[in-house]
Amino acid sequence: MSSLPHLRAETEGGIRWLVADSPARLNAFTEAMWAALPGLIKAAAEDPQVRVVVLTGAGGKAFSAGADISEFDKARTGDAARRYDELNNQAFAALMTSPKPVIAMVNGLAFGGGCELVVCCDMQIAADHAQFSIPAAKLGIGYNPRWIKPLLAAVSPAKAKEMLMTARRYDAKSALAMGLVNEVVPANELRARTKAVAEEIAANAPLSIRAAKMSVDALSHPDGAVDMAALDRAVEACFTSQDYAEGRKAFMEKRKPVFRGK
Repeated sequence: MSSLPHLRAETEGGIRWLVADSPARLNAFTEAMWAALPGLIKAAAEDPQVRVVVLTGAGGKAFSAGADISEFDKARTGDAARRYDELNNQAFAALMTSPKPVIAMVNGLAFGGGCELVVCCDMQIAADHAQFSIPAAKLGIGYNPRWIKPLLAAVSPAKAKEMLMTARRYDAKSALAMGLVNEVVPANELRARTKAVAEEIAANAPLSIRAAKMSVDALSHPDGAVDMAALDRAVEACFTSQDYAEGRKAFMEKRKPVFRGK
């Protein structure tokens, strides 16, 4: 296994775990890690065995401390800064546009780009010791407006301003109250709870999950006019699928359905 900071992928049943593996550096994302994330999301999307993706960090201290600040002098000045931002944009977009649901398992601090990764996922399950912060204002960084959009899908405009202007740290209880996460559990139960939720989703019909994700994403934070015809087609595909026939048959036979995403 590489000793360099990296993202590793593990598959467990229908779950693809993507793990930021640099615990000594609080799983801070290097330029190479930002660049790798879209490909890993694409690979999960194209794997018929994968139903759900879980994004997390190695160890028990951090989900991710965000961008690796040791690279800032080289990567976040002048033209290099624009290229670096584009890597970030592509990574965040990959999470938000994944056709399969992505859960953030927040096993510690999630700061800066790490917090942004969390809000770009479809669901967030946090350990009770997790902390969240967007400290851009303390570093003199202008926060890209493209990254504020998913934040606004999670919290109110007033709370987003508070987070960005104060650069304050929020504990897990506060994050839950403001809508930044779906639920908070004891740290020693985090993986089991996340796995249980992922398996609950994975057991359902993939086409139904895809249609629901498409509709919620399009209607909650649209880019221009919503393509209702495309959303209708995704719903109609459920009703003409083999999975719909299997769901009805399983219900009548009082058994658990076996969905295949077809």
